Amino acid sequence: MTGLLEVRGLNVVFDGFRAVTDLDFSVAAGELRFVIGPNGAGKTTLIDVITGRTRPASGSVRFDGHELVGQREHRIVRMGIGRTFQTSVVFEELTVGENLDLAAQFRRPLVSLLRRRRAYPDDVVAVLDTTGLGELVDQPAGVLSHGQRQWLEIGMLMVQQPRLLLLDEPVAGMSREERERTGVLLREVAQTHTVVVVEHDMEFLRRFATVVTVLHEGRLLCQGTVAEVQADPRVQEVYLGRARKEAVDVDG
Repeated sequence: MTGLLEVRGLNVVFDGFRAVTDLDFSVAAGELRFVIGPNGAGKTTLIDVITGRTRPASGSVRFDGHELVGQREHRIVRMGIGRTFQTSVVFEELTVGENLDLAAQFRRPLVSLLRRRRAYPDDVVAVLDTTGLGELVDQPAGVLSHGQRQWLEIGMLMVQQPRLLLLDEPVAGMSREERERTGVLLREVAQTHTVVVVEHDMEFLRRFATVVTVLHEGRLLCQGTVAEVQADPRVQEVYLGRARKEAVDVDG
């Protein structure tokens, strides 16, 4: 069965360093997929290749049957792929509603940019409700908490109506309550979108992930359910074991 996203034989090399090696990776439509691995595992590089920011040395990346390698970033966005970055990117001087409305112009006629809004359109209102930002619609984005900024950025992707969302460490730096709300949000978003989440937070992973892909040194190490991944000796050695060691080092 062909997935919505199909990566085959992917190789990425930077100045002789192999960031990704012979990677095969696929995601089915409607799936909420988590991708984990130590620093340097190739997670962000994979997202960069999918979105056209990095050109692979070789391999194929197909989205809904269409080849992405060689396509410009804006064309990939138009095809229905959106992403967030590790550092939130919002317009701080604009309100929450204005940020969402501006992002939504991507799918609207240019003339709509010239119209003064008396009320936000239905798609913006729907995203305000989904992200829980409705009460903050008139607040400048610059006063939002870290978690609220991340929800706004996810909302800004949603109003562009992508079929695939790629989220790079969405809960980094969040409080426990914010992480919980983000997990609930991702599950809701996955009801209508395909979502790939790159993440380091193992507690968050255990709480909200179903299918997990583990990368190590640019290669696919294993994938499966959370229980299967946690039980894999290779993951325990390469990733989970390292995380426990780092925790011990910090505590000790």
